Amino acid sequence: MQNLLKNREILLALIIIGMILSFTTRAPNFASPASLANIFNDTSILIILALGQMVVILTKSIDLSVAANLAFTGMAVAMLDSTYPGMPLALLVVMAIAIGAALGAINGFLVWALQIPPIVVTLGTLTIYRGMSFVLSSGAWVNAHQMQPDFLGVPRLPVLGLPILSWVAIAVILLIWFILARTPFGRSAYAAGGNPVAAIYAGIDVGRARFLAFVLSGALAGLSGYLWVSRYAVAYVDIAAGFELDSVAACVIGGISIAGGIGTVIGTVLGALFLGVIKNALPVIGISPFAQMAISGIVIVLAVVFNARAERKKGRIILRDRAARTEGAA
Repeated sequence: MQNLLKNREILLALIIIGMILSFTTRAPNFASPASLANIFNDTSILIILALGQMVVILTKSIDLSVAANLAFTGMAVAMLDSTYPGMPLALLVVMAIAIGAALGAINGFLVWALQIPPIVVTLGTLTIYRGMSFVLSSGAWVNAHQMQPDFLGVPRLPVLGLPILSWVAIAVILLIWFILARTPFGRSAYAAGGNPVAAIYAGIDVGRARFLAFVLSGALAGLSGYLWVSRYAVAYVDIAAGFELDSVAACVIGGISIAGGIGTVIGTVLGALFLGVIKNALPVIGISPFAQMAISGIVIVLAVVFNARAERKKGRIILRDRAARTEGAA
């Protein structure tokens, strides 16, 4: 039992279950299957964004422009759907992914080719992409009555008890797991973040791995752009404001090391669900929005401290083992 509790993912899952059970004392229906399915659906877009952010963080980078990418892409496809009502939905979704990937590629190119720190690049493109949304729309909104019924309705369609939006999130979870666990890029991403120098000596192109990570993150942000505007039936410049920080928070809470090279897909998903449970539960039990922000911030800080202590502990164990071997050899 003690060994199980040392597993970050299992411990986080138990905490989430404990939170759900405790919230049922104030809201009895909170733990009902319909409520839990709704929480997962509400968290689906954050899960998708966080998984893209996770891949970038694994390479020892960060992408602060994901929410701005989402906003621009969502605005672009909403305006296309409004202006050209006959355009197939599948084409719009592909265009959303392609636009997002292109914006991610810009980040990746600046980090790879020009060697600019990722935090500087993405902080700049965050502002640029938000500005592009304003220029594209002239500050106007695209409302529900301007969008086509299939554009708005498909993510809401229930399939086996869950909306298609939830199934898209599940598909993305499986896709990212496969990419990281079963492809050369996945191994390169972990190596590039874990030990870039050793990765270079092993023949891994660290810059290329980071570039592809940004492209993947951008593509998922583009997909999220369509899902966001279709789910909430509105597109405007400031949609998903602050969501880039939520995506980072989900990764940190899920045990993804900001230093790179450490983390799992299931940890990221659990981190996002942790935030989703909090954001769905606190209004139900009467916590004010300002207190919700403070509580979320405290949770993030505690998660960072926990991660830092765990990584230092691992480092001390390695040094202790080396010292023991040295003494034995002597």
